[in-house]
Amino acid sequence: MAVRIRMARYGKKNDPFYRLVVADKQRPRDGKFIEVVGTYDPNNKSQKFKADKERISYWIGKGATPSETVANLLKTIG
Repeated sequence: MAVRIRMARYGKKNDPFYRLVVADKQRPRDGKFIEVVGTYDPNNKSQKFKADKERISYWIGKGATPSETVANLLKTIG
């Protein structure tokens, strides 16, 4: 099973809100996932990105690969 850390889109039309989820690579973008590890709100100026660093490092240690967008976001938190 190939596992990825990626973003699932939620929110209203023209007002997106994203959850960082750990999901099987073959599942749809907004489909079934294993665990929510963070959130990203591009419209919120004060706190755009929240993530559970411990769970993300746990899943990366287990072999999960972050998507390109998530990898860029993870660089901002270190």
